Amino acid sequence: MGKLIVYLGVIAFVVLASFRLILAAEVVWEDIGDGHLNVSAVLVDPKKPQNIYFGSDQGIFQSTDSGKNWSYVFSLKGENRSINSLVYGSPSKDSLYAATKNGLFYSPDKSNSWKRIFQGQNSSEKDCLSLAVLGGRIYLATKGGLFVSADLGKSWKRQANQLGYSKVLAIAGDLKTGSPVYAACIEGVFRTENNSVSWDKVFSAHPAENGQDQEFQEEDKEEEELFSTIRYIAIDPQDPGRVFLATSSGIYQSFNKGNSWKSIPDQGLNSKEVRFLAINPNSQIYAATSSGIYIFQEDKWRDLSLRLVSGKINGLWLGVCADLFAASSKGLFKSQNDVRDEISASQNDGKPGFLGSEPEIAAVQQAAMKFAEVEPEKIRQWRIKAAKKAWLPQISLGLNRDTTDLWHWESGSTTKELDDDLRRGRDSLDWDVRLSWNLGDLVWSDDQTSIDVRSRLTVQLRNDILDEVTKIYFERIRLKTELNALDIWDKNKIRDKELRILELNAYLDALTGGYFSRSIPKTTG
Repeated sequence: MGKLIVYLGVIAFVVLASFRLILAAEVVWEDIGDGHLNVSAVLVDPKKPQNIYFGSDQGIFQSTDSGKNWSYVFSLKGENRSINSLVYGSPSKDSLYAATKNGLFYSPDKSNSWKRIFQGQNSSEKDCLSLAVLGGRIYLATKGGLFVSADLGKSWKRQANQLGYSKVLAIAGDLKTGSPVYAACIEGVFRTENNSVSWDKVFSAHPAENGQDQEFQEEDKEEEELFSTIRYIAIDPQDPGRVFLATSSGIYQSFNKGNSWKSIPDQGLNSKEVRFLAINPNSQIYAATSSGIYIFQEDKWRDLSLRLVSGKINGLWLGVCADLFAASSKGLFKSQNDVRDEISASQNDGKPGFLGSEPEIAAVQQAAMKFAEVEPEKIRQWRIKAAKKAWLPQISLGLNRDTTDLWHWESGSTTKELDDDLRRGRDSLDWDVRLSWNLGDLVWSDDQTSIDVRSRLTVQLRNDILDEVTKIYFERIRLKTELNALDIWDKNKIRDKELRILELNAYLDALTGGYFSRSIPKTTG
């Protein structure tokens, strides 16, 4: 336990220190949320990008000056006040829809007034997770099924079969034509090309009740709630037939409206657990995990969030001017510079010659896991030993001392000395050894439950360590690249970057037990 606390302390320190340096080639993020926490939804007016809405567990807020000032425009009553999704209802951007944990709300007058237009029959249907306004219809995703309205919310039709009663996670469709429309639920992805008259299943998933997805265990507390590998769905705005699916095991894409799928390379992602996707008008793919934002280019991902101290990322949205909005537990963040320019400026094929002797990131990550004793093999060994333990018997030893004849009279003679005396006899000892087995432990034991708890904590700690090691490692690589490009007379910049590299070396040594310094040439930074 003491060592675990030490590791957590090191991680916390590194998180605070790793963002001090301002790098010219990195995306700069600005906190525009004015101190509001737990932001969960964002909406930007494409015609007037200075008009921004965001939703949180406190309600909906509006800014008309690009986030400099915010006004409170809507709040829910009761305990379930979270805003899950915000969508414009008309091309003029005058009407708004807000999907909440307490139903669907509609504002016809730029958020001046609101009314609930969908409540559902039970708590699952009331919890609206997402919505889309496509082709004059409202597609509403709830925990209790998919509902569609063709009359602006006056009446609703539950969709047939599996899609009508499954937990629907996200909806995507062609904003120009309204077709096709894709609905991602815990059982898979469904597609309609006839205004929701019928749906075809184009991707299958297998929900489970045990909540194996580590990252969502705190959020999904209901024991009966089903869990799925599917997280989010998005389409290419230039090609509605190109569909992207975020899952707990990576990202999949289809070029034929979901008829066939293939995985997208995950090199560069800190986790395969991708929670959100965004596709810009140039078909550029952005992805968000719980702790990072990435852009996909040349078959690999680049981290855009090294300077984003956001906590848990709840969503990702594209702005009008090639900027990004990140909703997170610590507020609302906006990229200050053009992401496309930053990516173009930082492209570099291959590894520079002066970095050829650097240890690979996989080796550094392995060293960090070994030092922290959180290797995946450790959990497997726990389970193997627990299974073998069931074959070991319980040993009991019994000992019985019989004292019935311990004392007796010596009699029967008148000539012997000491006749008629009370004499001590021999002790009577009995012993036995017993071996017993609990055969039920071969199937399941309390040790297995204990291992499950410890493994979850171990996986969480391992992910935190790998996340920090990866960010520090690549920040150091970028520093060395910049240092190599400096002119010899830039002595102040050279000194500052060299000091920062030494500082990052110390952080990596703290996380790897000194492995990193032992693995780099003595002549390098």
